[in-house]
Amino acid sequence: MNILQQVARRLERLEALDKVARPLARTVGRAVRPRVVRNLLSGADLGHPLHPMLTDLPIGAWVMSAPLDAAGGPAAEGAADLLVTAGVVAAVPTAAAGLNDWSDTAGPETRVGLVHAAVNTTALSLYLASVVAGARGRRRGGQALGLAGLGVLPGGGYLGGHLCFVLGVDVNRTAWEQRPSQWTPVLADTELADGELCRADAGGVPVLLYRTDGTVYAPASTCTHMGGPLQEDTISDGCVTCPWPGSTFRFADGSIVRSPASTPEPCYQMRIQNGRIEVRAFT
Repeated sequence: MNILQQVARRLERLEALDKVARPLARTVGRAVRPRVVRNLLSGADLGHPLHPMLTDLPIGAWVMSAPLDAAGGPAAEGAADLLVTAGVVAAVPTAAAGLNDWSDTAGPETRVGLVHAAVNTTALSLYLASVVAGARGRRRGGQALGLAGLGVLPGGGYLGGHLCFVLGVDVNRTAWEQRPSQWTPVLADTELADGELCRADAGGVPVLLYRTDGTVYAPASTCTHMGGPLQEDTISDGCVTCPWPGSTFRFADGSIVRSPASTPEPCYQMRIQNGRIEVRAFT
């Protein structure tokens, strides 16, 4: 393990961070509770999380301001200042989306996420101080603060990558399911009563069966957000709600009614053949 990996692993085990992380996560969770806020910050309409996409805006602006300040001369000062300011403005919704995602984590993910947020907040504070210094005519000081912010950014980026690619935060939990392309029997038709929810096996892949008013729906049984067991969920108004973070999906098409999920739930085609319920993946 190199030193960066060692630091990240130690942060995962640093339980002292829980004293700050847990109450802060609860506070953020209350702030993003309204459905319109939750869906917007989670990226429900995008089909994947909003936060990673937004990070390109402040990082790109701040990184481009550095060579303009270093080599552009007086003629480039206005453009460099504009980029720094644009990065500060863009960092606000980026941070909001990140905090929304972080509020659903637990254990190692919460601890690493707290430090990730702290490092990025430090970079944002340095760039904001750079903007203020420039506005007061202290351009050299502003440049120095901007360079300091640029030096901090990679640390936040590394921890963000660790959260996504090592700890799997906000990864679609159904991405690797090998859903059957051929009609596959999963349950006898008589075994599924009206209003009943049942987990079945479709060629090694868990599928959720739900019958209402004579119609059978067959979404995946694993929540796309955190892998929660949808067969243990609450049913209401043609939707199923995950028991873990509370994502709500429509039975009819797997669409998201309420985040934190950002990826719709996969659904199967369904038919009744020879007294058995059969499903297959949409092609």
